[in-house]
Amino acid sequence: MSEQPALPAPLADVVADFESVDRGLRAEMLIEYADSFEEAPASVAVRPFPDKSRAPRCESDAYVFAVDRPDGTLKLWFAVENPQGLSAKAWAAIMDNTLSGQPLELVARVPQDVIFRIFGRDLSMGKGQGLVGMLEVVQHEARSRLERARRAEHGLGD
Repeated sequence: MSEQPALPAPLADVVADFESVDRGLRAEMLIEYADSFEEAPASVAVRPFPDKSRAPRCESDAYVFAVDRPDGTLKLWFAVENPQGLSAKAWAAIMDNTLSGQPLELVARVPQDVIFRIFGRDLSMGKGQGLVGMLEVVQHEARSRLERARRAEHGLGD
């Protein structure tokens, strides 16, 4: 059996919190995260949002925006077009709280099953695929920054 990649510490803490509660409390916690969701400000992105930022397979029309921070990490921002997209908003808030400012290598290796560890195994396939799509965009952004840094380190430019 292969060993799970190390999670960024803030995400590992959130996963532990969710894995220790029953279904009812899990739902309450997810609603709290959804309520804390802050949409990307106009300084980051304006409607209509670019297709390249759209999370694939997300029924709530979620968009992901990654802003480079001076320390080489990312600040993650999201937009969720469906006002009832509570799961997408909760996942966006969790990713912002736990992955923004983390080393790009760790962000790029977050396993998809972390979504089910947080949301529970009864997450619908459609919803699960949308949340995975959001993570995929975040990871694409982290990997592209890592690749750009590697190319610059070897004098290859963009």
